[in-house]
Amino acid sequence: MIIDVVIPCYRVARHIRQVVSDVLALPYIRNVIVVDDACPEQSSNLVRESFPDDPRVIILEHHDNAGVGGALLTGYAYAFANRADIVVKIDGDGQMSARLAHALVAPILRKEADYTKGNRFFYPQDLLNMPRLRLIGNAALSLVSKFSSGYWSIMDPTNGFTALHRLAYNRLDPASIDRRYFFESDMLFQLGIINAVVKDVAMPVIYGEESSSLNIPRVLVQFPSKYLSRFFKRIGFKYYVREFNIASLEILFGLPSLLTGLVFGGCVWATHLQTNELTPAGTVMIVGLLILIGFQLLLSAVNYDITHEPGTPLQQRDTE
Repeated sequence: MIIDVVIPCYRVARHIRQVVSDVLALPYIRNVIVVDDACPEQSSNLVRESFPDDPRVIILEHHDNAGVGGALLTGYAYAFANRADIVVKIDGDGQMSARLAHALVAPILRKEADYTKGNRFFYPQDLLNMPRLRLIGNAALSLVSKFSSGYWSIMDPTNGFTALHRLAYNRLDPASIDRRYFFESDMLFQLGIINAVVKDVAMPVIYGEESSSLNIPRVLVQFPSKYLSRFFKRIGFKYYVREFNIASLEILFGLPSLLTGLVFGGCVWATHLQTNELTPAGTVMIVGLLILIGFQLLLSAVNYDITHEPGTPLQQRDTE
């Protein structure tokens, strides 16, 4: 198996040389592909000066900033075009230990997964080192991501320490993947569409003096609509285009029942509140029944979705 590492670079001048050096120390890595994403600190020049004679260091440069996703996709395209079997992505800010790369690629090498990613929530003691705001934000994003991607066993969806197999990459449509900070979450959605198997790999929480470039207000504004869009696309494609199963029926009847009960019940309650009259028992029963039936059907659909998370890797069922 040929394994390459891609390192997207943007404002990581303080750490990039050490990160590249750590990756080069790994004997199973063929190339280190540094993608300078129009970095104002000229990361590519620092790498050239530090590793002038090492043929394993490949430097790619963007004239315009494409975002972390855009930089990684550039690295993917180069690595897989040059016969890489697995590509590991490591950030250039020093928050990821290169020594853990073997843990990422191991499930793929064993044909147990098509895509692996780090999970900073695995060890409870490590969570004490995570800033409270990040902890709460990542926990909330993990819950929302489960609905949008269908990977209910996956946590820490914004974790950028990942490994991807060639078979999965060849079935993805790079043009449809988000280029900016939603990239990692969007990758899970895209992988879910092709029924790739994703596994979490435990990793420690490492925070130095560097600050996150993730803009919290921008996340709060942009991420909800993106997650909601991916959720409806996944449900529509998985349950009404690719196949039609019991969950399709449960959603088809459960959602209208729940919404009708809530809307009708709300209107009846508001009307009787204004007239200061008691709501008839029969009306209350009808509203309660609609809500109960709708909720139970949707809960059953969620249970079906959880139990039908992709389980057979592409490596085991597909050939090139």
